[in-house]
Amino acid sequence: MTDALRLGFGPFTAPAKGVLVAFCDEGLRFGPATRRALAPAVEVVGRAAKAERFTGKKNATLELVVPEGLKATRLVVIGLGKTADLKPKDFLRLGGLAMSKLPNSASDATVLAEMPGGAMKSEQAADLAQGLRLRAYAFDRYKTKRKDDEKPPAMRNVTVAVSDVAGARKVYEPRSAISDGVLLARDLVNEPANVLSPEEFARRAGALKKLRVAVEVLDLKAMKKLGMNALLGVGQGSARESRVVVMRWNGGKAGEAPVAFIGKGVCFDTGGISIKPAASMEDMKGDMAGAACVVGLMHALAARKARVNAIGVIGVVENMPDGNAQRPGDIVKSMSGQTIEIINTDAEGRLVLADAIWYTAQRFKPKFMVDLATLTGAIIVALGQEYAGMFSNNDQLAERLTKAGLETGELVWRMPLAPEYDKMIDSKFADMKNTGGSRWGGAITAAQFIKRFVDDKTPWAHLDIAGTGFDSRQTDINKSWGSGWGVRLLDRLVADYYEK
Repeated sequence: MTDALRLGFGPFTAPAKGVLVAFCDEGLRFGPATRRALAPAVEVVGRAAKAERFTGKKNATLELVVPEGLKATRLVVIGLGKTADLKPKDFLRLGGLAMSKLPNSASDATVLAEMPGGAMKSEQAADLAQGLRLRAYAFDRYKTKRKDDEKPPAMRNVTVAVSDVAGARKVYEPRSAISDGVLLARDLVNEPANVLSPEEFARRAGALKKLRVAVEVLDLKAMKKLGMNALLGVGQGSARESRVVVMRWNGGKAGEAPVAFIGKGVCFDTGGISIKPAASMEDMKGDMAGAACVVGLMHALAARKARVNAIGVIGVVENMPDGNAQRPGDIVKSMSGQTIEIINTDAEGRLVLADAIWYTAQRFKPKFMVDLATLTGAIIVALGQEYAGMFSNNDQLAERLTKAGLETGELVWRMPLAPEYDKMIDSKFADMKNTGGSRWGGAITAAQFIKRFVDDKTPWAHLDIAGTGFDSRQTDINKSWGSGWGVRLLDRLVADYYEK
């Protein structure tokens, strides 16, 4: 992971160097410890605030360079607005906003985790620190040349000043594990496809063994034996062999049914014989964001020692056109025994998921399954980049995902599933077609296709993350092309409803 941040907690004090970040409310009021830290510069802050018409409104900032009376090289004051309106996820955002105000030249910073009413609670300070960590991420390992003013310090030292240092550290520990998972997912999505082949993806997932995650890799021979012809058909035009990676974290009771997460991992998608237009095809290195999320999630669960049995399964392929590539009109037999007529080789992700989901359900008999895939442009047309599309056969699971989304800010919007859409993917020659063959309801027909490989007894949700998995909207906690979307959402789902 690209992570040049040394983050820690310390007592309230005015720093002897670096940047000082403080918070105030809408009335320009500071907490008592913050007032003491700013005491030599209170008059200067007041004059600057008046000159800039800064009153402490939410997200507003006031910056003073070399503030008179302080040893800090820069003072940043961030407005909280009305503190009574602050929600837990706001502290994550505030951490990201604070990180964004550190100039490239700053190697040291202190963030005073205090509101006008007093010190932030340990949970709030830990969320603030997590926001700092997530915003600090940058994927720059391939840059060899930079202008002098673009060069960040080799390591940033950021201290979050709190009233209870030990308490904040304890609460932050699981959040740090979740952040590691998010950054791992971002790294995977950001990697170029010439580096991150299916085999390399599987190798990196194997690193989870260090966290006592059991990792099993199915190669071509194993997948052929299982009858994973839908998945194998996608990758048969590539010189790089496909893989299925199975990750198991056993943190719950022995023998208890696991929760399961399945990810689409198309390391590069040309569209196959139904080749995509050249414009923006480079973005298709991110067509494995669903699989990246599953690997990041398994890292998070294991690193924080989640009290749950969890399964992560990813189908990792490359969709390329060559003389051996799958053709429109081909018919393949999936692992489930159902046959699929290939109408468009660019509707490949659902073929990968068909076998991966069936395999997961049959082998592990999970409590529920959630799959993630950058599946359709249609979901972006419907929802933009604010929400992921959610399709589910179970109201309880859908409701829990919705609540977890609201709490983390990784939002999902439930879309319809109905038998009326099935006729769009019925085939004259096979059990089904891999696309509806129409512009209408593309995300829905894709979900209807996947549903045919789900046992109706197993609660299941499909998350179409085409709008959120990569090149998504920029937020206070992410300025990266790869977002790592879904790790925090699914970790919260597990933590709130499935851990004991």
